[in-house]
Amino acid sequence: MFDTLRCPVIVAPMAGGPSTPELVAGAGEAGAFGFLAGGYLDTGALADRIDRTRALTGADFGVNLFVPGERSTAGLGTYVERVRAEAERYGVAPGESRWDDDAYPAKLDVVVERRVPVVSFTFGMPSERDVARLREAGSRVLVTVTGPEEAAAAAALGVDGLCVQGFEAGGHRGLLADDPAHPAGGELYGLLAAMRLVSAVTDLPLVAAGGLVHGADVAAVLAAGAVAAQLGTAFLRADEAGTAPAYRRALAEAGRPTAITRAFSGRPARGLVNRFLDAHGAHAPAAYPQVHHLTKPVRAAAGAAGDPEALSLWAGQTYALAGAGPVAEILDRLTEQARAALDRAAHRVLGR
Repeated sequence: MFDTLRCPVIVAPMAGGPSTPELVAGAGEAGAFGFLAGGYLDTGALADRIDRTRALTGADFGVNLFVPGERSTAGLGTYVERVRAEAERYGVAPGESRWDDDAYPAKLDVVVERRVPVVSFTFGMPSERDVARLREAGSRVLVTVTGPEEAAAAAALGVDGLCVQGFEAGGHRGLLADDPAHPAGGELYGLLAAMRLVSAVTDLPLVAAGGLVHGADVAAVLAAGAVAAQLGTAFLRADEAGTAPAYRRALAEAGRPTAITRAFSGRPARGLVNRFLDAHGAHAPAAYPQVHHLTKPVRAAAGAAGDPEALSLWAGQTYALAGAGPVAEILDRLTEQARAALDRAAHRVLGR
């Protein structure tokens, strides 16, 4: 699926703004592969972004969709009051803590109708019928997994490949189930451990994701058996990314640790520690997307004020090492770094 790429790098889907048609098209033109993020968009906006990407490039690209989960309201009432106090700080009202399916069925229709080359899923698995529809339309199907049990379940659906996500990754963990008793949603696997464990239960092509920002990281996961490396944080400060200014500044300053939290969305996600995360992370319920909708006005107001302290600053553990510039230049740097790393490894292994 990705083994013919000139540059074995995938620009990850980053919902909420960073993923743009320009970023995805720029990746494709540079010999890599980009994903549009379908999450949080309405169907018209998703269709427009697919069409815009096709107008910008003839290269293949993908679309990522959120699979809706179970409804849960446990602990939501007290969290509404916490967010109400935050909303008052910014002069707005909290959002409605409602459940929805992110228009999943309609978005699936969009990607089928437009015959998107690759469709990936996170937060859950598509049904066998969904997989069959996509494959009949000529799409390849990729499911995000975080461990061997999820990988075995996804492989049984007849998908074309798996995106293996380590706990180092920025943004939402692609868990197929969220355990409210654990702040990170269950047992955590680092990327290389997850790759090895997943490889033991399936021979499907694997895409590696989680904390990859340098070409040496790309070389490492290719050596571990991946067909490509998926990087998100490495492109948050790309010129073509739609990353908000306050978010960009926080990334560039590189002075914050990261943590996994449900504070902003109700699902575990890794981001930069700020005031909101620190104050509310321990109290946030496992209620997605209700918490996402609840905090959305606060995040929007903070962004408009240029205040990073109430933004969801999603980033991987190694974010401080990521650079900026046009997407093509970032990919060139990664390629040069990967070649140098492979040359060094060959020298050591072969004794040259």
